[in-house]
Amino acid sequence: MLNYSLIDRYLFLLAGMPFLTVFWTAQAQPLRDYNVVWTTPSRHSGESMPCGGGDVGLNVWVEGGDLLLYVSRSGTFDENNAMPKLGRLRLTLSPNPFSSSTTFRQELHLREGYVSVTGGRGTQQVRINVWVDVFRPVVRVDLSSRHPVTAQVRYENWRTQDHLLMTKEGPTTSYKTLPNLPVVQRRDEVAFTDKSVRFYHRNQDSTVFDYTVRQQGMASVKDSLWNPLRNLTFGGELRGTGMQPAGMTQGTYQNTPFTAWSLKSRKPVRTAQVTLVLHQAQSASVGAWQQALNGAISEADEALNTAQVRSRQWWGQFWERSYIYIQPDQPDSSAAPWQVGRNYQLFRYLLGCNAFGTYPTKFNGGLFTYDPVFVNPDLAFSPDFRLWGGGTFTAQNQRLVYWPLLKSGDVDLMKPQFEFYQQALPNAERRSRFYWGHGGACFTEQLENFGLPQAFEYLANQHIFNTTRSSTYDKGVEYNNWVAYTWDTVLEFCLMILDAERFTGQDVSTYLPLIESSLTFFDEHYQQEQLRRSPKPLDEQGHLVLYPGSAAETYKTAYNAVTTVAGLRAVLTRLLELPNRYLPADKRTRFQAMLTRIPPIPTRVMQGRATIAPAVTWDRINNTEIPQLYPLFPYNLYGLGKPDFDLALNTWRYDTEAAKVKDYIGWKQDNIFCARLGLTDEAARLTTLKLQNSGRRFPAFWGPGFDWTPDHNWGGSGMIGLQEMLMQTDGRTIRLLPAWPRNWNVTFKLHAPYQTVVEGRVVGGKIEQLRVSPAERAKDVVLPNK
Repeated sequence: MLNYSLIDRYLFLLAGMPFLTVFWTAQAQPLRDYNVVWTTPSRHSGESMPCGGGDVGLNVWVEGGDLLLYVSRSGTFDENNAMPKLGRLRLTLSPNPFSSSTTFRQELHLREGYVSVTGGRGTQQVRINVWVDVFRPVVRVDLSSRHPVTAQVRYENWRTQDHLLMTKEGPTTSYKTLPNLPVVQRRDEVAFTDKSVRFYHRNQDSTVFDYTVRQQGMASVKDSLWNPLRNLTFGGELRGTGMQPAGMTQGTYQNTPFTAWSLKSRKPVRTAQVTLVLHQAQSASVGAWQQALNGAISEADEALNTAQVRSRQWWGQFWERSYIYIQPDQPDSSAAPWQVGRNYQLFRYLLGCNAFGTYPTKFNGGLFTYDPVFVNPDLAFSPDFRLWGGGTFTAQNQRLVYWPLLKSGDVDLMKPQFEFYQQALPNAERRSRFYWGHGGACFTEQLENFGLPQAFEYLANQHIFNTTRSSTYDKGVEYNNWVAYTWDTVLEFCLMILDAERFTGQDVSTYLPLIESSLTFFDEHYQQEQLRRSPKPLDEQGHLVLYPGSAAETYKTAYNAVTTVAGLRAVLTRLLELPNRYLPADKRTRFQAMLTRIPPIPTRVMQGRATIAPAVTWDRINNTEIPQLYPLFPYNLYGLGKPDFDLALNTWRYDTEAAKVKDYIGWKQDNIFCARLGLTDEAARLTTLKLQNSGRRFPAFWGPGFDWTPDHNWGGSGMIGLQEMLMQTDGRTIRLLPAWPRNWNVTFKLHAPYQTVVEGRVVGGKIEQLRVSPAERAKDVVLPNK
């Protein structure tokens, strides 16, 4: 219920705040305080600093007097669906300002989106700026020196020969560790031109797509399936002003041998620019790819004078549209609340680097992985390695990377994730029709970029437990203890799409077939399953019998799993709330009827209290999630000010199964649950643990947790929890400070539904300044009690 006396007082204060203009335009300094600064070089790539833009990510560090960059780009999937890097750049200067310098400074400039490195001895001072063109896949390294220096840049590649992957190396691919299947990483092509180094990888005719289709018995429909790996070619060209080819050398970085192609300045210079232009496409031929790369180079040359200005403008606008600054007047890197605010911003920067990606930001490292030996000493493989694959997208993890983008105002960054499902939709629908003969799209949990289950996970039990898949086992279901029947995560992304429409008003009609097909699968599949066991397709109450199912990956062979029930109920309810222009009358009637078929949320009594149950029944507990609280988050069926709130609160407090697995590591979302329940102390404790410094040199490179480093679902769940502590929304209601500690002073700007922006300053638990745009939405704000 709104507290109108407080609202009236807020409106009165708003009318009399001429100092607000100064306040709202003075937000640059807290962000500058968050810049990461190092005053000594790094020991290795594990101490690298992220830099990126558009869909390109760089790891930047200085080691042994050289500036080094790892280069990654969204969508670089090879034949095995690994996501290899595009190589490593090494810049060496002579005389070297970093080998024995008396000064050194490396800084990530967040507001402008670039990394600077400065150093030297006496009057021999050098500055290097590293940045990425936000609007083109172009990397720039700008050098300026007080005195002339000789510059040499090397392109280093460790994929110069075909490489048979070792068993433990397999998890970087979609094959993982399939027995009796040699997995070969194919070589790249690298060569000098007159003034540059040109390199590329072109997928061969047979890829993991072909293997997966054959393995899963779908060869007869293979030609009708979308194949994003066919003819995929990626690479680029490296050049430098006044530089020419200077030969090839061999070397080893950490445990990985490499070949280097060198470009060297013809004479000592005071200024120089190194440029790397990238291109990737499913090209008909190498010649066609090279022609397109030439076009990209010409475009980069034409934009040279404006690219940096436009890129910095983009980053400036990115930071202005949202922020959470904790203790902004008392910057102290050793203070836990200040770290939380700083690391929230740093992680948002990592997400901003893939704003325009062809694929979503991957949960298991995004664009910023590095040599795996610095994550796990037992995995001494190449810099391409990451656990959980490159082209495989684990939905339970991906969702946590994308939920926070609504309140941060970054809905435009959600497009790659929405398009991922949109592109895979025809294959997922074909899969349902092929195996079961009914409509709708079946999206599995471990989902390949082409919309089919990952090859290894499809038969994981067979390989791990040395069993044989029975001929009667449903061929459409993974033979896997963890992900079998885990089909409902797509509903979260359907809800995200509907939330994107509600937050921004953007037209989402292009995604309605995806939402409709995802809902249709559950409606048709489970009626068909019930008819195999019973003369009637529904239970005696007229509800779907969602069996067999799965509550996340934890409660298996479940009957009416709460994640599925809550997801279907939330998505159908929100779908029916869309404006009439989206849904013709016949479809609205169909979805209304479907909603009546969704069973109720299952409940049970624990320690004498009514709680939400993970399902009606299940046969085993297989993982450590708490799906019984998914109706609280992400599906928002329970929460502050909503009916049956005690049911959700009791689940957190009295569910003994949940109590055994509460934690903050990785994808754990306990901090979000506590925020949604208004449990301020617990939410603050868990969110602090989530967003405290990572323990690595870069504060927001968390992990590995359950996945890899940097762990992006660790950062994403931390972001969500902090947002929910500060502001929660439900329909038109905007609830401020529902779980915010009184001793955390904060300046914030967050986004709410119906194109609303909420800005404020909180000191000592009191809202001292507040602005809601548009102003008429102020009546929907629920302020905290005195």
